[in-house]
Amino acid sequence: MAPRFDLVTMGRVGVDIYPLQTGVGLEDVTSFGKYLGGSATNVAVAAARYGRRSAVVTKTGADPFGRFIHRALTGYGVDDRYVGTSEHLPTPVTFCEIFPPDDFPLYFYRFPKAPDLDLAPEDLDFDAIRAAEIFWVTVTGLSQEPSRSATLAALEARGHTGITVLDLDYRPMFWDSREQARAWVGKALDHVTVAVGNLDECDTAVATREPRGAAKALRDRGVSLAVVKQGPKGVLAVDDSGAVEVPPVPVEVVNGLGAGDAFGGALCHGLLAGWDTERIMRFANAAGAHVAGELACSDAMPTEDQVLRRLGEQR
Repeated sequence: MAPRFDLVTMGRVGVDIYPLQTGVGLEDVTSFGKYLGGSATNVAVAAARYGRRSAVVTKTGADPFGRFIHRALTGYGVDDRYVGTSEHLPTPVTFCEIFPPDDFPLYFYRFPKAPDLDLAPEDLDFDAIRAAEIFWVTVTGLSQEPSRSATLAALEARGHTGITVLDLDYRPMFWDSREQARAWVGKALDHVTVAVGNLDECDTAVATREPRGAAKALRDRGVSLAVVKQGPKGVLAVDDSGAVEVPPVPVEVVNGLGAGDAFGGALCHGLLAGWDTERIMRFANAAGAHVAGELACSDAMPTEDQVLRRLGEQR
């Protein structure tokens, strides 16, 4: 029998190389920290922090950074059995610049191709994907073959079993155009029960960035829960019971990267716990704020006690 996970994510993995000096360009940085990275991977790490049994489906290169990723995953309590190896491709690295409070340029080194985009349908354990309480995929996985076919095959195999989440996660550098991305996102939306994205990502998915219009368009595509992140205006969530809007949690931002992944892991935790939508959104907002106040992404994912303390400070 396939192992039963609370959460299985599928998508990007890599090594984040973050400067240890802030407010200066990479040309002037003299020291860096090395961290596990990749949005789908960070979501699995975030869920594991809450005691959820999580696994990630992805690939690394056959190199020291690939070995680091396996070691980091197991250290965080994330099952790495579905992390394969592309012998001919290097493990990707991502650099960022840190200009608080709201400027964090990213530089992806995923050449000639990232191993996580080398995932093919034959690499997948469809029984484990079907058995997971939550299955999480990202739009980036649709940007190239064979990952595109693998992602769609996984969603089709899932067949609306349990909770299936599409992280709208639109990164323009991975696509020829927004219109190209929109076409493939549309195919994925046919298979998911939850969609999560910011206003720009919603524009890519359903051709509008007006929050309530975007949520309605996602719901019209069959999504049970549409989550629209509105930046400083907070988060809008719409499900069968109606609409909920929650404000952001104030934080002194150190590095805004990774806050969305913390939100995603907290969202999964709340869904698994059976919380009501408003409680989930408040908890996820606080988890995102916690990570925004830290330098790293994966290392900074909070425990439930840390999130609740932040909510207590907010109250």
